[in-house]
Amino acid sequence: MVKKVAIITNGGDAPGLNAVIRAIVKTAENNGIECYGYIEGYRGLLENNYIKLDSRTNASGLLHRGGTIIGTSNSTNVFNLKCEENGQVVYKDMSQKCIDNIKEAGFDCIFTLGGDGTQKSGRDFSLRGVNVIGVPKTIDNDVAHTDITFGYNTAVSVATEALDRLHTTAASHHRIMVLEVMGRYAGWIALESAIGGGADVALIPEIPYDINKVADKVKERISEGKLFSIIVVSEGAKPIDGDIVIKRQLDNGKGLDNIRLGGIGERVAEDLERLTGLVSRCTVLGYVQRGGTPTAYDRVLSTKYGVKAMELAMEGKFNNLVTYKEGKLGYISLEEVVGENKEIGAASGNTAKSNIRKISMDDELVKTARNIGINLGI
Repeated sequence: MVKKVAIITNGGDAPGLNAVIRAIVKTAENNGIECYGYIEGYRGLLENNYIKLDSRTNASGLLHRGGTIIGTSNSTNVFNLKCEENGQVVYKDMSQKCIDNIKEAGFDCIFTLGGDGTQKSGRDFSLRGVNVIGVPKTIDNDVAHTDITFGYNTAVSVATEALDRLHTTAASHHRIMVLEVMGRYAGWIALESAIGGGADVALIPEIPYDINKVADKVKERISEGKLFSIIVVSEGAKPIDGDIVIKRQLDNGKGLDNIRLGGIGERVAEDLERLTGLVSRCTVLGYVQRGGTPTAYDRVLSTKYGVKAMELAMEGKFNNLVTYKEGKLGYISLEEVVGENKEIGAASGNTAKSNIRKISMDDELVKTARNIGINLGI
């Protein structure tokens, strides 16, 4: 019987994280269950650093707050941790220490709030006897087996507002305005904000683009007397004859995504200025997309996710991910979420074996975009 649980928020922050925490805590308290939070994600689990969460004190007033009150980490793979010994870099499996910490604290279940990499580690812990329930979190909306992740709606809303503002500048100066948005391996934010913000072109990771096709779209608009164009580009978009643009390569350790993307928006802007003759400018939305107050939709969705996660724990349905498909909450095993990435301690997400959710060519968003004249670079 579940009496004591702990929450981990891991990976990039997302609007709605605090709302999930609040929902888990409130549901736990209403059922006589103690709730705790590990500080700074899996790092806190490794260092045995956790706090009591109470809806009357530190877990109160969280619905509108961005970020996460218990912190997060996206550079800690406890199954393959980067350490230094005698001046040499070595990698150690520190998962057993984490498991010992969980047992010593007496936690009956650990809630892992995160994306692909976070749930991969959650699956690995579940295989070693830890009761885990995952809650899908990523503004990229690319967690497998769930239609929408909390934080995504807020990110799309922010990107759409940015497009509204860029429209006025583009029209006033007869320019091409390029907006680079997040989306490493999936283009959900770019495509949906392009539709919502009236963009002319959307370039996404799933469809390598031909810059000449994009230029043709701009020239077509010029011939119609429309002397400006709006382009949305996912950070992970790439040309048909090239690859993703990497801003820098980190060295946080094996089993982590050490690639930092950035620069594709500037490249597209430069290419289009050369090909069309119109002045082109790029705006990189960056971390603005995932910070600040969540939308009402994300507050409600986050609350649903948190309540369902606690319900699964009380029902003893461990080692599953809470899902939201076709308007209904459900769950699926973490093993299925991980997909082909089976090896314990292997790369934590965003690899060729990752089971992330991408846009297919027959998706309704693609059909909608094409039917209203949005060019996809092909």
